Amino acid sequence: MQHHNGQCGLPLKVKRTVDLLVSIAVLTAFSPVLFTIGILLFLVMGDHIFFRQQRPGKYGRPFTLYKFRTMADQRDAQGQLLPDGERLTQLGRMLRLFSVDEFPQLWNVLRGDLSLVGPRPLLMQYLDRYSNEQARRHDVLPGITGWAQINGRNAISWEQKFELDVWYVDHWSIWLDLKILVLTINQVLRRHGISQNGHATAPEFQGERK
Repeated sequence: MQHHNGQCGLPLKVKRTVDLLVSIAVLTAFSPVLFTIGILLFLVMGDHIFFRQQRPGKYGRPFTLYKFRTMADQRDAQGQLLPDGERLTQLGRMLRLFSVDEFPQLWNVLRGDLSLVGPRPLLMQYLDRYSNEQARRHDVLPGITGWAQINGRNAISWEQKFELDVWYVDHWSIWLDLKILVLTINQVLRRHGISQNGHATAPEFQGERK
């Protein structure tokens, strides 16, 4: 069952307009920086400078997410990828430190896959692991940043993140989005909650459903 969350009509059009205006402004203002990062990634990692992955969008519909690559493709003797922490490059670590690896997601915002603000799009395999309440995080467009990101980011538990995501779905407003955007800038500058101890970002979500 889909829940009413206020993201419809004029408020939704205002949200989309803000998404477009901010994304275009940021991409234009930071284009020299993004071009330089692309050159550095090409020198370090070769021609695959973007990380692409299928992620669930609104109502769980899949889309291709774009980020700057931060990890190499190093594998063990059996051909399995090494743990994330071992594949994270020095350049990738710097990009993550200032959340610069997220900038290509503005292309997803322009395409309408993402909003600037909303629950973060996680992995496709998590879809059948959510409880019914947790699955409500997909009732709105996912976002580059969100209520969970400014309230702990990767330093809090999955359960806490999902509670914050559902709270956002139920309390969404344009003003809340603007508050989250401003607080996100502060979060990035403080470089807080980038990862959990022992992980490049956070451990895998194992699920509520058994």
